[in-house]
Amino acid sequence: VLICNADEGDPGAFMDRSMMESVPYQVLEGMLIGAYATGATRLFIYCRAEYPLAIKHLKIAIAEIEKAGLHKMPDRTLEIVIKEGAGAFVCGEETAMIHSLEGKRGTPRFRPPFPTDSGWNGLPTAINNVETYANVPVVFQIGADEFAKIGTEKSKGTKIFALAGDVRTPGLVEVPMGVTLAQIVYDIGGAEPGSVKAVQTGGPSGGCIPADLFDVKIDYDSLGKLGAIMGSGGLIVIGKNRCMVETARYFLNFTRRESCGKCTFCRVGTTRMYEALERITTGKGTMADIDFLEDIAPKVKKGALCGLGQTAPNPALSTLRYFKHEYVAHVQDHYCEALACPALVDIAIDADKCIKCKLCVRTCPVGAIDPDNGFAVDNAKCTKCNSCIEVCPKKAVRRVRKSSK
Repeated sequence: VLICNADEGDPGAFMDRSMMESVPYQVLEGMLIGAYATGATRLFIYCRAEYPLAIKHLKIAIAEIEKAGLHKMPDRTLEIVIKEGAGAFVCGEETAMIHSLEGKRGTPRFRPPFPTDSGWNGLPTAINNVETYANVPVVFQIGADEFAKIGTEKSKGTKIFALAGDVRTPGLVEVPMGVTLAQIVYDIGGAEPGSVKAVQTGGPSGGCIPADLFDVKIDYDSLGKLGAIMGSGGLIVIGKNRCMVETARYFLNFTRRESCGKCTFCRVGTTRMYEALERITTGKGTMADIDFLEDIAPKVKKGALCGLGQTAPNPALSTLRYFKHEYVAHVQDHYCEALACPALVDIAIDADKCIKCKLCVRTCPVGAIDPDNGFAVDNAKCTKCNSCIEVCPKKAVRRVRKSSK
């Protein structure tokens, strides 16, 4: 059995979707070559149901392949099946995906046996992602030696990244392995030098790399040394106006909700980490919460059953490694450097800039701005939704450090 992992559950990632929508024949050709080489008889494409256009184009391509008889090998006929996933992030893990394909709940299992020995319904099963299968025809076309000249000694070929976040030109980027983060963020993404604080690589389970380390070459070993991962290829650029503690909280919230709950380290560990980060970002944290995060995160990585739990602590670990001063400021000074955490900021209106147009008053959903009292903001009532900031034509409304009163 061959399985194409097209689940792509990372927020901000859309590499697989674009390939399936744009070059479905190339992906399927790689799978046919793989089937010919391994003797496989059944091919699964596990694709997210949220990708209707990709599924439509794959079905058209499969129909054309079958019409042309390309699915018929000398000694067997291949069955090509598309399985629509229901959006569970954990089903990107190979054994959880196999369970889902078998009609079971998508939860990982212990290994060994590995899928190549006992996979779908006990049959030998090989799982690769969309980009790997799409590369197979290219290797045949240009030759293995030519392909190996691209990239670095240990990381060959090119890599497609989904570049998102605080850049001028987000989108898909295909680069040779070994280019630097700076080249992608500044030269391709168009981010202004000095405007970027970090880059989150590898999706919600990846790590945050600070701007002063952007000269790192992008390959599997180099990113691993910095506490990050390549992952599926998501690159989220984080600007100076973002809070790194809130960034870690956001990603931990995602991974703890997507945990299948099978193992205690992931089910309980990620939840406890999220709770500590929630306390810190709401101004209720203590230094003990920081110590707790540094203590529990390596244990979750070591004890979790599958890749989801093993990598879920990365956002917290990497931000603690490079941006611990922001954690300390939140706890000791009740101060968010980026003025991003609502519980640690107030809304203020600059009387010198204000033209009294009352757009902020009409926009405020809770009536926290009093036009009869010098446009004073009742921060006890204010929800920090930023609506007033967004509509102000003179940029007179802004976030400021929360008053100690």
